[in-house]
Amino acid sequence: MNYAADSQQCLARIVDTLDFSVLSKKDAALFLNRLTTHFEALFTRYTEVYGHQYDCHWHLHQLVEVLLEGMKARKPAMKKLDTQRLAEGDWYKDEKQVGMACYVDLMGPTLRDLITKIPYYQSLGITYLHLMPLYASPEGDSDGGYAVSDYRKVNPALGNMKDLRELAAELQNAGINLVLDFVFNHTSDEHAWAKAALTGDKRYQNYYYLFDDRTVPDQYEHTLREIFPQVRRGSFTHNETLDKWVWTTFNSFQWDLNYSNPEVFNAITSEMLFLANIGCAALRLDALAFIWKEMGTNCENQPKAHTLIQAFNSCLQIVAPAVVFKSEAIVHPDEVVKYIRKDECQLSYNPLLMALLWNSLATRKTRLLTRSMQKSFAIADDCTWVNYVRCHDDIGWTFDDAVAQDLGINPYDHRYFLNQFFTGRFDGSFANGVPFAENPSNGDCRVCGSLASLCGLEGALEAGDTKGVDEAIKRMLLLYGITFSIGGIPLIYSSDELALLNDYSYLDDDAKRHDDRWVNRIAVTDDEIAMALADTDTNLSLKEKSQRAVFNGLRTMLSIRKSHAVFGRARTYILDTGNVHCFAFVRVNDNGEKLLVTANFSEFVQQISGDILNAVGHQPCNDLLTGASLRGSEDIITLQPFQQAWWAV
Repeated sequence: MNYAADSQQCLARIVDTLDFSVLSKKDAALFLNRLTTHFEALFTRYTEVYGHQYDCHWHLHQLVEVLLEGMKARKPAMKKLDTQRLAEGDWYKDEKQVGMACYVDLMGPTLRDLITKIPYYQSLGITYLHLMPLYASPEGDSDGGYAVSDYRKVNPALGNMKDLRELAAELQNAGINLVLDFVFNHTSDEHAWAKAALTGDKRYQNYYYLFDDRTVPDQYEHTLREIFPQVRRGSFTHNETLDKWVWTTFNSFQWDLNYSNPEVFNAITSEMLFLANIGCAALRLDALAFIWKEMGTNCENQPKAHTLIQAFNSCLQIVAPAVVFKSEAIVHPDEVVKYIRKDECQLSYNPLLMALLWNSLATRKTRLLTRSMQKSFAIADDCTWVNYVRCHDDIGWTFDDAVAQDLGINPYDHRYFLNQFFTGRFDGSFANGVPFAENPSNGDCRVCGSLASLCGLEGALEAGDTKGVDEAIKRMLLLYGITFSIGGIPLIYSSDELALLNDYSYLDDDAKRHDDRWVNRIAVTDDEIAMALADTDTNLSLKEKSQRAVFNGLRTMLSIRKSHAVFGRARTYILDTGNVHCFAFVRVNDNGEKLLVTANFSEFVQQISGDILNAVGHQPCNDLLTGASLRGSEDIITLQPFQQAWWAV
């Protein structure tokens, strides 16, 4: 197929039928220009997935009508931002970009309340606010909001769509980018499409994967992995109303969408553009690895999943080019990087860095972190990582088995050790974590817990151990210090900045007690915010002093980050330190600025050979964190327990 020639012919036919009168002359010209620029890419990807269907071109025509409606709904302020962001190119690589992720009800508790929290975000240095799912969802268990019943309605407990638009505008005025979730692998079984399917509507039944008996599901099951085996076994749920088996990768109330149907792609594109037009700067693509099903595979990370995301990206470029995609692919490191492209996901979570930072805390060794980052940290210059320490989910040990084996580490045994360590089952562990999704067949699990509890603060406070408290604070600042300095957008998970402990109250809630991730979904109160921002340390408990120390430590590091361009657009090189307890990397930008970061993951004093200064040409440098200096000719660099240093040339 000659895609260029065919796409031009197809576009000409579609344009001839479009009603541009719904747009101003200026917007019509702009839409046509972008459509012409990006149509070949969209045509190529769309026909790659749907070209074998007799009505493919009719559906493509319908898709362009959806794009035209999206352009019509885009507000002038957003169109202005489109122009600005296109001129900037890679705003997300700037050193001033600092993120926070939060649940509205755990920080607000409403959208309108979040507006009053903007000064708090600004005081910490936040310029990127990711709101966890806030859409209408089922009562009770909704997988933390990831079972969406209506993309165009806000959960009434949080407010309404007018409130969300007002918040988006206020955030933009404050220089804070809004990030929303795009939950597009599945809907809840209460979504209008699912309800229509339940009434017997064949059109909407084809929006999902429905099977009359277990024959086909059983064939798929041979190669699928179980996501939540502690809740239910397998990836299919029998629906009694339909007397059919429904594909439900995650929970029985989350029905997987059937992307082999082009009508589904078009319908979801319409929802995506609605979210983009609220005023967000990025959409987090939830569970993107699962969107394409292929018999005989594990139905994860399939080539057509990438094709579909690139097609969605093309649609955004036509209607809302200020908006970028953030990949949420918690999969093998080699698969994670495949989603990171300018024409696919410009941003990506970095689950490998997250997991191996925790690994280094547990083992006090950085071999696996160093080797893995040397292999997997580098990505395209026009994309960037979103580096995080904790999130709303569990911690899964997604390191590369081949890298581990090359270092003499047995991957299965090591994951077992990490699970035992961070759930406090390992003798000498400092962590108070909770096992999640423990598989009754093989004992495998993942780990939940707040930053503070996993770093040892909970246990130290209970024991009245001031030395343990001090070490826990240092661990927290060390983990976040790496994410602030290594390159990319650092993302603080709400409650981490205040060192809040595990919240075990979920065990008293029937809708939550089966899902241990709620232990680290922690409400931040106004009193805690006021305590963090207060000018005095008097009359504070040991716990409150710890919270203040973490908050002020993070705020100081972020202030430093924002004042040095080398934390932004620069290249990162992971270094060998010669000391298994230490981690190091150097950042270099086009202006010749260099930053050498050295970090000690042990509770004992460690030394690194002065050869590490080769990375900065043995020039004199100063530690931005402490003011200490190096001549550049030192034979040995000494690091105190859990110390990190940001050596700037």
